Amino acid sequence: MSEITATTPELSSHGYRNGQRETINRKTAEPKPHLVIEPVSGWRSLRLGDIWEFRDLLFTLGMRDVKLVYKQTLLGVAWVVLQPLIGAGIFTFVFGMLAEMPSGALPYFAFSLAGMIGWTLFSTTLTAASTVMVTNSHLVSKIYFPRLILPLSSAFQPLVNFGVGLIVMLLLLAIYQINPGLRILLMPVAGSLLLMFALGIGFWCSSIMVRYRDLRFVIPVAVQFLLYASPVGYSLAAINEKVPAQYQSIYMLNPLASLVEFFRWTLLGEGEIAPAWMCYSILAATMTFILGAFAFRRSERGFADVI
Repeated sequence: MSEITATTPELSSHGYRNGQRETINRKTAEPKPHLVIEPVSGWRSLRLGDIWEFRDLLFTLGMRDVKLVYKQTLLGVAWVVLQPLIGAGIFTFVFGMLAEMPSGALPYFAFSLAGMIGWTLFSTTLTAASTVMVTNSHLVSKIYFPRLILPLSSAFQPLVNFGVGLIVMLLLLAIYQINPGLRILLMPVAGSLLLMFALGIGFWCSSIMVRYRDLRFVIPVAVQFLLYASPVGYSLAAINEKVPAQYQSIYMLNPLASLVEFFRWTLLGEGEIAPAWMCYSILAATMTFILGAFAFRRSERGFADVI
């Protein structure tokens, strides 16, 4: 412990005299730092504790998006119901009536609506998470908060839509007298996998879009292509029946192929779930989410400079 020794002048009010020597401890004289910044690696670099500390901000931003979507709208929440219903109706006409795709013993409208609800959760989350950094640039450049909160908050509004769509789906199951059995208990798992996969891709896209804004024009087109490249309006049984065997493996490389079919299976109780491809899709969704979060954190330090 180092010390500073100094000779002080006469200070009668403090009881000092000429020549008195005062000993000052350096350790107690210098103020201690309030914040220590250290480099971190591995899981600590995600700073999940910061997200928990700012959880009120996460909830506030998420509910703000929910309110903004339906503010000053003519039909309000009815848009949430109409979007999957219209999509299911179009798929019923195109794939069910014209193409005569198989749907087993299920009514084709219920079959396609189940796929549309899962697909809508994925597509709306991906689109919102990809553009959230650009749409909230005024927050990023002015105040500090964990930036990962922004893409996470973008999942609130798709989750609200998802809940409303499930209510409609349950009513339709009652009308058609479809009983999925205990499989419906796995529906939250299937929905979580679709949500994780969408957020993982959204982490990557949002961090890239900060620098390259033209990506916002690419994402809607890519999502549209994925809609027809995934078993939303048709089943994997139709792929096995109509697609040559050498191309089926290429089709199944799309993780959404098994995830959408799995989601529909939990609601309707029918579908073709290949265990090997299902494990592949679960691993792909999980790794995309984790690696996307790490990539977002790595790019976060430069957001305020370029946004």
